[in-house]
Amino acid sequence: MIAIIAEKPSVGQDIARVVGATEKMDGYITGNGYMVTWALGHLVSLALPGTYGYTRTTAEDLPMIPEPFRLVPRQIRTDRGMVTDIAAGKQLKIIDEVFSKCDSIIVATDAGREGELIFRWIYSYLGYTKPFRRLWISSLTDEAIREGMANLREGSGYDSLYAAADSRAKADWLVGMNASRALATASGSANNSIGRVQTPTLAMICARFKENRNFVSTPYWQLHIALKKDDVHRQFFHPEDFRDKNGAEAAYRRITSDSVVTINKVERKTVFQQAPLLYDLTALQKDCNIHHDLSADKTLSIAQSLYEKKLVSYPRTGSRYIPEDVMAHVPALLEKVITMPWFREYGRTFDLSGLNTRSVDATKVTDHHALIVTGVVPEGLSEAEAVVYEMIAGRMLEAFSPRCEKESLKMECVCEGMDFRSQSAVIVNPGWRAVFSRKEDREKDEPEGNGGTAVFAEGEEIPVMGYGLAQKKTLPRPLYTEATLLTAMENCGKEIADGQAREAVKELGIGTPATRAAIITTLFKRDYIERSGKSIRPTEKGLYLYESVKGMMVADAELTGTWEKALAQIEGHTLDPESFMLSIREYTGKVTGEILRLKFPEPSSRAFTCPKCKTGNVIVKAKVAKCDHEGCGLLVFRRFLNKELTDQHLEQLFSSGSTRLIKGVKGKKGASFDAAVAFDADFNLKLSFPKPKGGKGK
Repeated sequence: MIAIIAEKPSVGQDIARVVGATEKMDGYITGNGYMVTWALGHLVSLALPGTYGYTRTTAEDLPMIPEPFRLVPRQIRTDRGMVTDIAAGKQLKIIDEVFSKCDSIIVATDAGREGELIFRWIYSYLGYTKPFRRLWISSLTDEAIREGMANLREGSGYDSLYAAADSRAKADWLVGMNASRALATASGSANNSIGRVQTPTLAMICARFKENRNFVSTPYWQLHIALKKDDVHRQFFHPEDFRDKNGAEAAYRRITSDSVVTINKVERKTVFQQAPLLYDLTALQKDCNIHHDLSADKTLSIAQSLYEKKLVSYPRTGSRYIPEDVMAHVPALLEKVITMPWFREYGRTFDLSGLNTRSVDATKVTDHHALIVTGVVPEGLSEAEAVVYEMIAGRMLEAFSPRCEKESLKMECVCEGMDFRSQSAVIVNPGWRAVFSRKEDREKDEPEGNGGTAVFAEGEEIPVMGYGLAQKKTLPRPLYTEATLLTAMENCGKEIADGQAREAVKELGIGTPATRAAIITTLFKRDYIERSGKSIRPTEKGLYLYESVKGMMVADAELTGTWEKALAQIEGHTLDPESFMLSIREYTGKVTGEILRLKFPEPSSRAFTCPKCKTGNVIVKAKVAKCDHEGCGLLVFRRFLNKELTDQHLEQLFSSGSTRLIKGVKGKKGASFDAAVAFDADFNLKLSFPKPKGGKGK
């Protein structure tokens, strides 16, 4: 018998059907010489500090360096603390039973870093040494599964992929566990935690927020003239902005109603706007956020669902290219795409005989090629799934469509000794831009305003029809949205101030396409950041953490980026995993010491008159606020639903009986809403909702 292990039950069932296993058992399917079972995501994880005897949060116990790390069944948090997940324990026993009855194993977990880690940790925890081969596929269609089963690869060929995944997980444990406990020790509060990628990401958000809020706007002036020919006009702008009001007004006064300009340059040329590359995961997440306001995590979840429904290729890819052998299937796939209602109109003029091959380059394909549709007809999709599928299919059409052809027109003239310029472009053939016809695809040479359409000849002398001086002001860089934050995480090395350092790490990012969404989600869950419309800004808690660690190694995006590069080198056989882990252990010791040396103000001993007994004082501590009068019993936990009540919240609560409105509160069913926290008649906490505005009572 041969065992096959998939990552999820649905994938295991698909593989079982293809290989002819039909007898369904509890946790596996057997038949035709196979026993097909599955994980439930990460069934095995690294043990928590308590397993190694680190039961206290004290400076003496830090840093915690397990030697060796231990694997345990997946743990879940309960009122009794962390316990083994019953479902995980049960499925591990089933996998053990299946493996014990088989001579060899086929690994069919997702073909990527995390999928490899899921299997290897199960294999190691259960203590197996049986040979295994790898099913490595980029889609879950029956054809792809059959082809993959016919071309199984030796499991040892993915040892470096596992080494990179294992190293990343252990690095995250070492930095996260130690830095978080060090911060709890230094601050006297367990309300904060620190992560290898989370904290540099939070630092970027906080730094942008502070830059935006502290920005001092300065005025500048733009000078323009208007020229007329027949019944149409054209605006020309002075190429330099005036930073000085007196200079601007002096230039403006030089122009009069009698001024005449000489056209000294007219330049026409054909320019092209290249078609975009196919999507990788990050590019898809950015566009879904821009055009459909979907979060990065939601987009990944939907893309994974589409993958499991066999509609798209593997979504957790970091490549925007496909190899030539995949390109051979593209014309047939595009024929199906242009029959879809979304693209039928565009398909009438789409030429399949001369496809754009910009996205075809096997040397730029990593573990998986770019995201494409599989040709399976989509049926029964949810509204969100339909939106994301349309984005992926539409991007395929865009990527293989002709370039957008434009005619650029640049005219220059001199008026009263000053240069003026007009630059514009008109679309001759929209090419790929006709797929969605989005205004966001417009380039800088396509102005939104009415700059006029008049065209002049070189050497012409034209009287000035009108002129003006517009005062404007400098604007700060906007707050991050999820789309721009993903870009910043992807390109963090490009914003380093030092030129040599920037050149050395310019291609580095923090996180990977598969993990960036989870990092952002974690920052939201920990109440470090919040949404304000489409913008992301730090909470009071997030700013507190940032101010505590900014300038420290743990918040350094550049350093985190170099680790991502190191993990890629492990995967590519050019770096020894132990060398990387040695550097992580050294870093953990340094950053732990750095945090432990932080000086925090003594915890506030401010007490409030108890609103319940009116006699005692409410003493505010790290996790609770409690009345000191014997028999009163007033007790308020800082944690309420998904929110940590700040000192300001508690002050409002004890002085007036209610906090101000708190944004992003989540109920037990996960729904998000805005509400205040208030006392009920028995001085227990309850939610208080704002009264609806408007409307007339009857």
